Amino acid sequence: MTGSLLATSRGREAALIGLGAYRPARDVPNSEILERIDSTDEWIRSRSGIESRRFAADDETVADMGAAAAQAALTDAGLDAGDVDVLIVATSTGLNQTPSVAAEVDVRIGTAGAAAFDVGAACAGFCYGLALANDLIRGGTARHVLVIGVEKLSVFLNLDDRSTAFIFGDGAGAAVVGPADEPGIGPVVWGSDSSGIAHIRQDRPWDETFDQPDGPQWPHLEMDGNPVFRWAAFDMAKAAQQAMDAAGVTSDQIDAFVPHQANMRITDAMARSLKLGDHIAIARDIATQGNTSAASIPLALDRLRRDGALSSGDLALTIGFGAGLVYAANVIRVP
Repeated sequence: MTGSLLATSRGREAALIGLGAYRPARDVPNSEILERIDSTDEWIRSRSGIESRRFAADDETVADMGAAAAQAALTDAGLDAGDVDVLIVATSTGLNQTPSVAAEVDVRIGTAGAAAFDVGAACAGFCYGLALANDLIRGGTARHVLVIGVEKLSVFLNLDDRSTAFIFGDGAGAAVVGPADEPGIGPVVWGSDSSGIAHIRQDRPWDETFDQPDGPQWPHLEMDGNPVFRWAAFDMAKAAQQAMDAAGVTSDQIDAFVPHQANMRITDAMARSLKLGDHIAIARDIATQGNTSAASIPLALDRLRRDGALSSGDLALTIGFGAGLVYAANVIRVP
């Protein structure tokens, strides 16, 4: 189905023109996670919908994965790295404060001096990046923007923590955004709820990682599951509806719902709240990928398209939400 996406009188519009994904080779089933936590496969599946997840190799970096997804997206768009004007990487797991992951990806794929920077907006990062790309192109600052969501969350997992050990995975997804005759990215609906800033956090700041009884340790992710679930399942459905309203489309004009792959129960609750019809494809990439934070939406989009659930020109409602608590939602047209 098609929708308006609020066509404007501006001379330049933006749309996704290519998608790419990278999934690490190592598949980690629930049985492996259960070796260190007091739980069961049935409990993990019922609470999260996760059957397995992907972990990157020890020597595989976020820049390596981001570059692989970026190259796949460029190939899909029929472009070369030299065509990229701006490179945006959404990630929370780059291990270097500087240089940015975007700069490292740039070295690997070889753009012709593109502007490169990171976005730190946790699980909403990819949608933040799309919003920036849309404005850069419509404003005339760039012609082609490469947006990458990539995470290596396995490094920051406490595999003995029953509440988080089974949730997260690694991977990368990317989109090329370019000029279009008609709008392909709807207005972004974004914001934050700082009252929940402590609900998803590192267990210690970086300057305390060396001062540990057993020697240096990476910070681990911690999460207050119940309040995060309530916020995501109910407040984020409202933001998703606002994104459809801003784009000038209704739920019967949407072909797919692609929320951040945080938890299958959250996805189901949001779909019920939005009263999505049976014709709408709902992303459930979390089942075999885990929660990949900023990478989850482009990975899920790529899977829906590869599985034939989405075709070029279809409309997808996307929403990312996570630590901060921050969120961003928009309606996009599938390349």
